[in-house]
Amino acid sequence: MNAQGEDVVAGIRTPQSIDTLKDVMPECYKEFVQICKTLESHYRDMQDMEFTIEDGKLFMLQTRNGKRTAQAAIKIAVDLVKEKVRTKEEALLMVEPKQLDQLLHPMFDADALKKAKVLATGLAASPGAATGKLYFTAEDVKAASEKGEKDLILARLETSPEDIEGMNIAHGILTIRGGMTSHAAVVARGMGKCCVSGAGALNIDYKARTVEIDGVLLKEGDYISLNGSTGVVYKGQVETKAAELSGDFAELMDLADKYTKLQVRTNADTPHDAAVARNFGAIGIGLCRTEHMFFEGDRIKAVREMILASDEQGRRIALAKLLPMQRGDFEGIFEAMDGFGVTIRLLDPPLHEFVPHQTATQKELAKEMGLTLEEVKAKVDSLEEFNPMLGHRGCRLGITYPEITEMQTRAIIEAALAVKARGIDVHPEIMIPLVGSLKEIQNQADVINATAAKVFEEAGTSVPYKVGTMIEVPRAALTANEIATVADFFSFGTNDLTQMTFGFSRDDAPKFLKFYKEHGIIKTDPFEVLDQEGVGQLVRMGVEKGRATKPELKVGICGEHGGEPSSVKFCAKLGMNYVSCSPYRVPIARVAAAQAAIED
Repeated sequence: MNAQGEDVVAGIRTPQSIDTLKDVMPECYKEFVQICKTLESHYRDMQDMEFTIEDGKLFMLQTRNGKRTAQAAIKIAVDLVKEKVRTKEEALLMVEPKQLDQLLHPMFDADALKKAKVLATGLAASPGAATGKLYFTAEDVKAASEKGEKDLILARLETSPEDIEGMNIAHGILTIRGGMTSHAAVVARGMGKCCVSGAGALNIDYKARTVEIDGVLLKEGDYISLNGSTGVVYKGQVETKAAELSGDFAELMDLADKYTKLQVRTNADTPHDAAVARNFGAIGIGLCRTEHMFFEGDRIKAVREMILASDEQGRRIALAKLLPMQRGDFEGIFEAMDGFGVTIRLLDPPLHEFVPHQTATQKELAKEMGLTLEEVKAKVDSLEEFNPMLGHRGCRLGITYPEITEMQTRAIIEAALAVKARGIDVHPEIMIPLVGSLKEIQNQADVINATAAKVFEEAGTSVPYKVGTMIEVPRAALTANEIATVADFFSFGTNDLTQMTFGFSRDDAPKFLKFYKEHGIIKTDPFEVLDQEGVGQLVRMGVEKGRATKPELKVGICGEHGGEPSSVKFCAKLGMNYVSCSPYRVPIARVAAAQAAIED
């Protein structure tokens, strides 16, 4: 009351709930509600309306479709369907898939919240949960981040444009003044950051670098937790838990599944990641990177023992140590994906990634392996390559050392048989990486099939499995019709395919890609958004050539593009069977896939 809009935006005045107008000016409130209904009915969307009241008369100044957080976008879409204002198809198209990322990260655990001490309550300015160390200036947040501190909260009387860098680094933002349309609230929502604004009961002392309420004093560096969905501020660290698909979010996902033709799988290397992805609606694993399993505990020792071995017998001894470890991992992943396909990629990176390059660690390794430092150094030096991304890796390793392919195949098949015996519906798919010619895939497929046949004979039982390849070398797309004579499926590894097609190093390109964008040479980073005009045409060619040879060929994509909405829609138009992405991007891909089907 008795304030201007600019006062609210500037944070000078904290606004009241619209409901309070009902008691102060009941006639104006009644008229306002009726106008709201009229405007929403006409525009068939949630409206952001500006109004003023002068001398008891209501004036409407403007209306427009309201901006919204991901949580709000989902609720609005679901509500408009229930109110029969929008069709289900229209409602799905209203949700921006990328926005969903805001809802797919940890939130506060309900049990932990019950024990947490409430410090204050402000406005739920931007949803989400954040816990971290308290800092009072953007500069201090930046300095703490540069020292390696990760979880940071920026607390201010009110924010201004000068605080942008600190706000971007911080995990959460807390202000004493300001409302839902203050600078802090608007910027935080745009960034997808958790924010509590208008927590007026808190007293900040910038000079002393403290914040106080009711005798409780918190200093710089103390932990504090913010619930941007409720506006509550807590003392100390509050435990978080993984996001869940429930309520309106679950309804939207169910709606998406009714329209989509494209399956969404996940890239997962552990049973935990597989379980998270399945909870988000993934129906299978499109990429399990076996090398990620090699770095845990004693496994890296066995891998290094294999690499340092002087002959095949030595390598087989080391691989025998890895076999039960890999088998156990695969069993856990198969169990988590009961009933769905699991695509497991054979060893891909060059061997130099598994050996130490520092003298101190080389000394330790030499002692463990009973070798001299000189012998270890000589082996490490022999593995060094001028361009390892184009070097001795992928199927080239399996061709050089078929015993690696044998061990991994045995681990996969034995794990599949073990979980099948426990009543798990298992569908193993073995993927050969970096294939560029028919003879490469044929060589590795022969090793896989011979090993599988041997395991089946030993076990006295069998399980269906598929052998396919990752299309990531341009030559593979050009000769896909030949490769398809052996492959049961294609999975496009668009990370490497983009790298090799552009001739950009994925690791070094960021140095110059920002200048490319500034000068209009490219619109988007091709490693983030699939280059449909170039790389996309190789993908299209690979799909068409592969299916010309084998019409029933299963085709998917497992690069990072598998969770990027425009790339997902491109894959849907090509008639792919699935896209695969990281667990937390699965819902994004599901909505994008549904939108692609509706738009088609």
